[in-house]
Amino acid sequence: MRISLRTNYGIRLMINLARNFGQGYILLKDIAKWENIPEKYLSLIVIPLKSAGLLNSVRGPRGGYMLSKPPGDINIKDIMSSLEGELNFFKSRDTNFRESERWSELIINALWADLNKKIIKYFNSTSLEDLIKKYDKNNKRIPIIYDI
Repeated sequence: MRISLRTNYGIRLMINLARNFGQGYILLKDIAKWENIPEKYLSLIVIPLKSAGLLNSVRGPRGGYMLSKPPGDINIKDIMSSLEGELNFFKSRDTNFRESERWSELIINALWADLNKKIIKYFNSTSLEDLIKKYDKNNKRIPIIYDI
């Protein structure tokens, strides 16, 4: 199982916006600089996030991006789904008992399907706010809020 670079960068972008939630719009070039991610790549990532209703944007000198709702209301599954489509971490053949006489094939497919459900459930129950709180708790330090 691998998480794409696009999704990794997308979650990092959203974490930055979550950490600065309520402080106004943030320029993409600033996030690109803070995260050392090419601005052009981030500009492609914001499109599906905005289409999914996770981001708001404003053009102009005081423009930029912000979360469309509080960080506690945006879960990781929503971010990943907007960037990757349907989440399916393990591929299994579509088989049923009539098509396969191998019990092991049916069992392993059930194993992967069960694990996939658990991973999706975890991402669905983990919000941006949860990630930030967990990081702050584990590192016992105040998050860096960038001067805008």
